[in-house]
Amino acid sequence: MLAALGFATIAVFLIAIMTKRVSVLVALVLVPVIFGLLAGAGPDLGKMMLDGIVKVAPVGVMIIFAVLYFGLMLDVGLFDPMISALLRMVKGDPVKVALATAVLTMAVALDGDGATTFLITVSAMLPLYQRLGMDRLVLSGIVCLSAGVMNILPWGGPTVRAMAALKADASVIFNPVVPAMVVGIGWVLLVAFILGRRERRRLGTLSIPLDNAPQPMSVGAAATPAGQAARTRIALDNPLLFWFNAALTVALVVALLMALLPLPILFILAFSIALIANYPRWEDQQTHLVSHAASVVTVSTMIFAAGIFTGVLTGTKMIEAMASAAVSVIPDAMAGYLPLIVAVVSMPLSLVFTPDAFYFGVMPVLAQAAASFGMDPTAIGRAAILGQMTTGFPLSPLTASTFILIGLSGVNLGDHQRFIFPWAFGTTLVMTAVAYATGVL
Repeated sequence: MLAALGFATIAVFLIAIMTKRVSVLVALVLVPVIFGLLAGAGPDLGKMMLDGIVKVAPVGVMIIFAVLYFGLMLDVGLFDPMISALLRMVKGDPVKVALATAVLTMAVALDGDGATTFLITVSAMLPLYQRLGMDRLVLSGIVCLSAGVMNILPWGGPTVRAMAALKADASVIFNPVVPAMVVGIGWVLLVAFILGRRERRRLGTLSIPLDNAPQPMSVGAAATPAGQAARTRIALDNPLLFWFNAALTVALVVALLMALLPLPILFILAFSIALIANYPRWEDQQTHLVSHAASVVTVSTMIFAAGIFTGVLTGTKMIEAMASAAVSVIPDAMAGYLPLIVAVVSMPLSLVFTPDAFYFGVMPVLAQAAASFGMDPTAIGRAAILGQMTTGFPLSPLTASTFILIGLSGVNLGDHQRFIFPWAFGTTLVMTAVAYATGVL
């Protein structure tokens, strides 16, 4: 019963947002509440929802101040020289922009943190996409694919969980899938090339004056008139201020990668310093805050709503029930192909299971089943990391990082999923084929 309600919750949510019946925010809140009531969790539903909000609160705080920080730096002109340099490099060619997006994302994703990857990459590339008139779904899609394949790294969340659950090290879980991962990276670059060619056919190779200021970063909608009036590119007129902002941003990125302090605290401190340095007058500080209010509200509310969604699914034990049901449906005749089956379905299951639920709930049971059939149980772990919350995590409504990606890119979750799901699933299938051919599965 609980498993059926859990799968129904996921299905109704995905249908609601992909058909645009309701907003993502409404679906994230009301769909789990309705099914939570059907599960008989009425008296405890409030606590479950609050528990979910508490878990995502640090991410919510981080994205609020990250949007404010990078919005400020774009307003004052910090990224203008970099964008002009990128324009010279890509020469207005959407194909080169798409490939640059993939390479940049993979480089930043080496730190293993999805939220940081999206914050840095989207903030850097969005103004360029806006300048060229490229589709934001291409940006969110390429970043999604690139970050997904890099999330297989042994210090990434899914692989760490797989190693912990199976009590194995990287030499057993990660090293054998390196050839598949390398091919997966090649596949992502190919997809970036294809998407870039589509944009080139739509837009052509553009010739854009480099002295035009890039459009400011906004989330979803156009910036407010107050925000436009406040954008004076003051850092470009003051070299000392420009280099101060550059040094502060580099220091912030280094601190993020080294995890010197919790991510929310780093952004709060950096934004506070940047705000008073660039806008000493109280009135200007308020103007800046108001100009980015819409962006902050749009992203942060979705993250807290996502907390409610996962809080209810976890608190009602629906996820645990779904895990048991998923294992029980595998027929005995298919047991010999269990690792291959896990690899193929691992990416779509990212839309159903949180990483903890899958790697600590579903995967150990599957590994035990594999062992009972005389197979290496660690093959299940290798199969899982080819898609479960790797290629699948930047599409899943169960991870807060997804909402950072779509929020900063200014795209709708349903549109993002429809656009990039086939390509992301293709990444898993390509890597699965290589892993199977090389005897890893």
